[in-house]
Amino acid sequence: MNPLAAYPVATLVTMIAVVLIEVLWLRTGIFRTAQYWVAMAIMFSFQVLVDGWLTKLSDPIVIYNPDTSLGVRFPWDIPIEDFGFGFAMLTLTIIVWKALGAEPREGHSR
Repeated sequence: MNPLAAYPVATLVTMIAVVLIEVLWLRTGIFRTAQYWVAMAIMFSFQVLVDGWLTKLSDPIVIYNPDTSLGVRFPWDIPIEDFGFGFAMLTLTIIVWKALGAEPREGHSR
């Protein structure tokens, strides 16, 4: 359980990079919107269900090398680093979507 292992370092770098892209460059303002935080709650809810099933230690489908992660698993044996990547992936997707000026579909308002 090396704190400088590849997975936690990559997770932290990715999360910081995404936050800096938002705060210093694109400035879409998503962190101040309720819609963003609702999207994060939905994503994390499904991530717990799916990731928990995939990584459960009793019968794993996905096996992580313990030397490449912190070894902290919560809840249901989910490597804590997975949540950082989930945050970064969804946040970057929303930031890019907003920065490109994605228009709502007909009948939907912003």
